[in-house]
Amino acid sequence: MEKELKKSATREKIEAFEQKRAALMGMGGAGPIAKQHEAGKLTARERLATLFDPGTFQEVQLFVKHRSSLFGLGDKEIPADGVVTGFGQVNGRTVFAAAQDFTSAGGSLGEMHAKKIWKVMDMALTARKPFVSLNDSGGARIQEGVPSLEGYGGIFYRNTLASGYIPQITAIMGPTAGGAVYSPALTDWVFMVKERSYMYITGPDVIKAVIGEEVTHNDLGGAVAHATKSGVCHFATESDEDCLAKVKTLLSYLPDSCHSPLPVRPCTDVPDRECPELDTIIPDKSSRGYDMKKVITAVADNGEVFEPHELWARNITVAFIRIMGRPVGVIANNSRFNAGVLDTHASDKASRFIRFCDAFNIPLLTLADVPGYMPGTQQEWSGIISHGAKLLHAYSEATVPKITVVTRKDYGGAYIGMCSKQLGADYVMAWPSAEIAIMGAEGACNIIYRREIGAAEDPAARRAELVAAYETQFNNPYFASSLGIIEEIIAPRDTRKRVVALLEALENKQESRPDKKHNNIPL
Repeated sequence: MEKELKKSATREKIEAFEQKRAALMGMGGAGPIAKQHEAGKLTARERLATLFDPGTFQEVQLFVKHRSSLFGLGDKEIPADGVVTGFGQVNGRTVFAAAQDFTSAGGSLGEMHAKKIWKVMDMALTARKPFVSLNDSGGARIQEGVPSLEGYGGIFYRNTLASGYIPQITAIMGPTAGGAVYSPALTDWVFMVKERSYMYITGPDVIKAVIGEEVTHNDLGGAVAHATKSGVCHFATESDEDCLAKVKTLLSYLPDSCHSPLPVRPCTDVPDRECPELDTIIPDKSSRGYDMKKVITAVADNGEVFEPHELWARNITVAFIRIMGRPVGVIANNSRFNAGVLDTHASDKASRFIRFCDAFNIPLLTLADVPGYMPGTQQEWSGIISHGAKLLHAYSEATVPKITVVTRKDYGGAYIGMCSKQLGADYVMAWPSAEIAIMGAEGACNIIYRREIGAAEDPAARRAELVAAYETQFNNPYFASSLGIIEEIIAPRDTRKRVVALLEALENKQESRPDKKHNNIPL
């Protein structure tokens, strides 16, 4: 009898536990969940179920509660304190995550909410696994005061510790404002959902009150605004489902940590595949543009390309591809936009991507077709000197395998900036269409032969003769090749074959640098 009573008491405790857990799993309740769905958004738990492989997500600290009694919080229940944290499998690999629950107190961040995020970030760091943050929050929990701000500070600190150690991804899936925007900016990759998410330091109401400017949430800090104007957003997605699918795709290219091997996928492409379409891609006129993305697609396994920052600084393209199943980072000038020149935004975009790839041991393939740096007062006053120096710094400090292919123009300082041999390129190749020189023929002749042209009986005819001679000398890859500045001239159709062979040869590359605390990149 006594044994049966004990069993009954135990059963009661288990049932009580199950009831409490079910209540917390219900988040903010039917009404707030319905509003979330009406807004075209998934709930925090639905997002995690979409991100993780079925049945693998393990929740952490479900029963954590806030402990504030100020401004009526003492009697307020906030299920799971407005954030769901845990870990599971994504594409069969362990990932840690935090998803803010907008149905519970607007996903506001308070002391315990933040500590739950700290906990799972600490676990990710210790386990050396990626961390994904799904943001959907009204911001700091004002009723809790300073502890909310300390909560953000602890997240920023952990973001910084994790930088370059484990991949960090943020998906902005609702409002993110004020101090909350800095954690996404500290992570490696930012996803946003069009018409559903926004992020800004100060909102439209404050802006109107302070400076009299009127602007909408979307125009100020929506996905398209940040994907096209500021560059804060790397991927502007169509829906929650599309966003999470792209997060999973990105994770498939990334190692678990800087100490982990790259994820290798079975490759159905072949190493000796030729790309005959590249033999005709360069226009006859050097002033005409072409789509460098077609070159990237031709070289990649099965033509698969995953491109961050597709809508920002389009004069340069950065992308993840696979070569024989292994991830590779590509940096390429795109002459379809501003002739592929380097400007402040393009320099920042490429530098950040290079440093990420180097931190996580992803080889770099550079495709150069660059006429120079963008001239003009706007660029000079915007700091093109220091922004351009970032690119030099990023390439120089990178110790991963670095392969450069010059497809056409490669002029002046921009030639150096696009991973020249003296910036540490392991192997530089050029197509027969390559033009490697300090500047274009016309500009060079106007400087070198200024007096001679001016004294000629027919200045225009003499200029044409000298330009033609300069082009014969420099508008080809043979002069640079004769000096060993480039290693090889290749037929465009052989580009993939040569890249495959070089990556295999450089697979175990090791390069030591002077011992120091860290570099001082010109930020």
